[in-house]
Amino acid sequence: MSVPLFEKHQATLDAAVNAIHTRGFWTPYPELPSPKVYGETANEEGKRAVEALFNTEFTLNQPGQSGWRAPERSPYGVEMGVRYPVCDPVALVEAAGKAQTAWQRIGPRGRVGVCLEILDRINKRSFEIAHAVMLTSGQGWMMAFQAGGPHAQDRGLEAVAVAWDEMSRIPETAIWEKPQGKNPPLRMQKHFEIVGRGVALVIGCSTFPTWNTYPGLFAALVTGNPVIIKPHDNAILPVAITVRIIREVLAEQGLDPDLVSLAVIEDPAVTRALATHPAVKSIDFTGGNAFGQWLIDNARQAQVYAELAGVNNMVIESTDNYKGMLRNLALTLSLYSGQMCTTTQAIMVPAGGVDTDQGHKSFDEVAADLGNAIDTFLADPNVATAMLGAIQSRDTLGRIAEAGQYGKIVLASRKVEHPEFPKAEVRTPVLLTCDAADETSYMKERFGPISFVVKVADADAAVALSERLVTTCGALTVGVHSTRAEVLDAMTDATLRAGVALSINLTSGVFVNQSAGFSDYHGVGMNPAANAAYSDSAFVANRFRVVQRRYHVA
Repeated sequence: MSVPLFEKHQATLDAAVNAIHTRGFWTPYPELPSPKVYGETANEEGKRAVEALFNTEFTLNQPGQSGWRAPERSPYGVEMGVRYPVCDPVALVEAAGKAQTAWQRIGPRGRVGVCLEILDRINKRSFEIAHAVMLTSGQGWMMAFQAGGPHAQDRGLEAVAVAWDEMSRIPETAIWEKPQGKNPPLRMQKHFEIVGRGVALVIGCSTFPTWNTYPGLFAALVTGNPVIIKPHDNAILPVAITVRIIREVLAEQGLDPDLVSLAVIEDPAVTRALATHPAVKSIDFTGGNAFGQWLIDNARQAQVYAELAGVNNMVIESTDNYKGMLRNLALTLSLYSGQMCTTTQAIMVPAGGVDTDQGHKSFDEVAADLGNAIDTFLADPNVATAMLGAIQSRDTLGRIAEAGQYGKIVLASRKVEHPEFPKAEVRTPVLLTCDAADETSYMKERFGPISFVVKVADADAAVALSERLVTTCGALTVGVHSTRAEVLDAMTDATLRAGVALSINLTSGVFVNQSAGFSDYHGVGMNPAANAAYSDSAFVANRFRVVQRRYHVA
């Protein structure tokens, strides 16, 4: 049977499936905001579309609406005033359950086709979503476009491709025939249907409202589940635009738009009640450990995919490109003011220093040179504001202010004035040194532009501490710089045991806190910081079941 949307986007799907098998570079969504790709007026139109929403009601026509909320506070100081519908979560759950029947009926090909059409529509509005991401998260413009737009879309498409790869292995029908000797064989017709497990709840974060939302959203949706998205109070707009696009595509296809809804909730108790509703069968969460662990402990009726806080770390033992290493690490620590779940916090350096192509460098020299590299990189205010973005949370500003009590300050944080947004809270990184024994300082995530150069006894101690940090505190990324094979082997073994991604000797245009769609496995799912990997088949396979029916045939 012809499935028009599946056939329309099949070339993209086939290429995506090939990409997840080969793990090379591929993307259908260009990451540069080029007028030649997206249109000469796309940027201005996207900006105007977002500004047109200011001080208006963002209508979605969802069930159970009782009022409006406008909680967002832009880190750039922009008064947005967008009012979002407040709906009864139980009404959203009930409507989602009713919408699931027709979604189930169109089958895997139908669902894949609709999801690919949704992603195509989202991509066409990348500039609009990027401006919304920038204003709500505090990301710089280029990161907001890339991470909030094409890179997030990559992760959504990746989830669809992995799900299709799993679902397509299951035959729709089979003739089962069992020989009976001299008697006629037993023959049965069997049908195998992929069935979603139930309502999926996706709880978004404030810093990456699309990049961290799209994987769970599309993994759940394409496998047959209705989805309720509960965005962070300070990053609703990009998610609301996404939900509106999805609902429009569903309606166009004759499907119930209540299959996907937006839950704007003020009371944490209401969120907890929604998370533990019997109909909610999966939860995707990115955020703090306290609520993440609460979900794992209490939402027992659901499979919880949680990305929590951790202490990402790096070992510097030696290098044959000292300048490149410092430049790479300076950008790593500066990008989006360290407000990334993958940014390095603890940098282990032997007390005796490190060998480099510029001679032996003492511990203090390494720390001072890194501080100078950060300061030099951010010396130009235009570069600084573009790379740093704005501080998203007042809590992060507080952590920056108190950071000096946790170690010796090598580089103090300073405020940068933003030429376009005078009320923006822009801060440069603070770099500290401390001893390995000062565990209360660095063995806790201090989210934001705060990092430590930690003095360890030697290379063996550095590797051991890196592993302990991952297994005790959790981590999404680990890095190492060494010219010695035995150190690299030791770090490889340590990260395999701890279950964390390792980056080795990065000195050019790839950074430890970046993750590439269709190639990198973001979140191994083996340490306390994450219990799922976006690219892993396990991320999608447990979201559906195969239900069969059978009957005798002549």
